[in-house]
Amino acid sequence: MVGFKPSDVPPPLGVKMASAGAAACIADIVTFPLDTAKVRLQIQGEKQAVEGIRYRGVFGTISTMVRTEGPRSLYNGLVAGLQRQLCFASIRIGLYDNVKNFYTGGKENPGVLMRILAGCTTGAMAVSFAQPTDVVKVRFQAQMNLNGVARRYNGTMQAYRQIFLNEGLRGLWKGTLPNITRNALVNCTELVTYDLIKEAILRHNLLTDNLPCHFVSAFGAGFVTTVIASPVDVVKTRYMNSPPGQYRSAINCAWTMMTKEGPTAFYKGFMPSFLRLGSWNVVMFVSFEQIKRAMMASRRMEAPN
Repeated sequence: MVGFKPSDVPPPLGVKMASAGAAACIADIVTFPLDTAKVRLQIQGEKQAVEGIRYRGVFGTISTMVRTEGPRSLYNGLVAGLQRQLCFASIRIGLYDNVKNFYTGGKENPGVLMRILAGCTTGAMAVSFAQPTDVVKVRFQAQMNLNGVARRYNGTMQAYRQIFLNEGLRGLWKGTLPNITRNALVNCTELVTYDLIKEAILRHNLLTDNLPCHFVSAFGAGFVTTVIASPVDVVKTRYMNSPPGQYRSAINCAWTMMTKEGPTAFYKGFMPSFLRLGSWNVVMFVSFEQIKRAMMASRRMEAPN
């Protein structure tokens, strides 16, 4: 299980979901500037640069945004991002152990395939619920706060309303297929890699089940996840940010990227993706473990003797 040895009493589902949602929100607040820089780098190349602005590298992008748009621009879309994590992470991470136990009949030490299947399942389930929040988050991160440049949206709720009025329900769930693909990949890679690295560390007595172990496991999971998920992530970002009619489908978006920009376009923003996913994983998993343990300790203290 994520965060608990087989000998531990597993926490209730509500504790796991609440812990996952809270930990993901903490991780988003800490790493959001990296995510915004990643989005800006990923969409660069699909349209002309505004007033000669061009982004170079993750820290160059952050520096350019602060200089031209102000530091608040780094947190464009944060409200939608937190809304996304509350309903997204609580499902994809909080339900992982339960779905894994469902597929394996509750036996200990399930195989890698069962773990992958559980990760893909909860990742796809989470996207189905949280897709509108992801669409709004990406569009806020993509828009520039410059004088003379029209803003697509002025507020989170206004963005939901405007997308619905202009594009219908399909607009709010735009890019669901590439997002399901991306998050199924991310979720199963992230959780399964974290599970396997942590189990290996504990099995060989390299570290105890505490913060250093969680840090190493989360960092490794972040790197592996970035390598596997980056191409789908770039397509997802561009397709969700595109105006109606620019791409016929996510596959058409990927084909356009390949023919116009070459295969390296699929790894645009790789370094910020890795910095963001690596740091996000570390903050999220460490927070998740600590919040979950604190909630379990609180429940034991409140329980009657």
